[in-house]
Amino acid sequence: MAAGTRLFPLRNNKSLLIASATILSIVLLFILTPRRDYTCHTIIPIHETAEHFSTKQQPLTFSNLNNIVATGNARQNKEHVLILTPLKNAEPYLPRYFELIGALTYPKELISMAFLVSDTTDKTIENLKQYANSSSQSDQPYHSINIYEKDFNFIMPEGDRHQFEVQALRRKFMARSRNYLLTAALKNEHVWVLWLDVDVVEYPATVLDDLTSLDVDVVVPNCLLKTDDGSFWGYDKNNWQETEESINMQKSLNEDDVLVEGYEELDTRRIYLTDFPTHGDKLHTIPLDGVGATFTLVKAIVHRAGANFPAFTFQHEVETEGFAKMARAVGFSVFGLPAYLIYHINNS
Repeated sequence: MAAGTRLFPLRNNKSLLIASATILSIVLLFILTPRRDYTCHTIIPIHETAEHFSTKQQPLTFSNLNNIVATGNARQNKEHVLILTPLKNAEPYLPRYFELIGALTYPKELISMAFLVSDTTDKTIENLKQYANSSSQSDQPYHSINIYEKDFNFIMPEGDRHQFEVQALRRKFMARSRNYLLTAALKNEHVWVLWLDVDVVEYPATVLDDLTSLDVDVVVPNCLLKTDDGSFWGYDKNNWQETEESINMQKSLNEDDVLVEGYEELDTRRIYLTDFPTHGDKLHTIPLDGVGATFTLVKAIVHRAGANFPAFTFQHEVETEGFAKMARAVGFSVFGLPAYLIYHINNS
């Protein structure tokens, strides 16, 4: 043995043995414990100032975007769907919203959800957190749930939010909200984007499987109003086709004039998706020029290619209808399903 080397008998180092055993147990527990690394629930206030974000240098990453391709075999190809929903004072609608999403047949691990809460005065955010936490503890958690907050301080003029006079202004603020949500939530793994209104109260559990199977760029089912007597009333009149009359009418408009649908004050002479027969093949498609966002499925490539929700006048449209016009201008297809029915709550 080398000179100066001193041995410590183990019997005099009982505390050292205990400490070592404790550390080893913790390491083994960490290694052996199953972890759901695909589930993430975060609350992100967008209005944080820049100084709150880390200045630490980030590692180099490489992503091959050539492989992010939406197909008609979404489930088999494990294509991720991002569900996006802007919210304001939505507390009463959340239970049914999550009940319907929970019933979807599309694999939960391929579904992400993201919410943008704006100018809210109720407990929307608190309830969202509860649902997110509950989901993370379930046997089939979603891939991710993210909650963002961004106030626009938009004060609705006196009267009903659906009044004709305030529609252009209201829709421009809605466009900003959607764009904030889209740019914050869209990640590399997302292949499809579903825009879903919180107050849609009925749709088939197979809807994601059904709509992705069509393999089209943008598609909307036919949204009707939920009634107590089961009568058919069209709801989403933002899904429409141009006609020769509507195109000719627009030639006399000023460049910044905005058209809105469903008002006696303005007859745009368009054909609504709700005007088409609702019997027949549920997956029969017709081309559309405008869409709403009660339930709109979009290939993520459409948004990545630059089609978003204009908060300015684009071909006499803003927000969702402006998005459809923009998508078509970029070269994508837009379709509606007259016989595929979903229902919106009667909250007018």
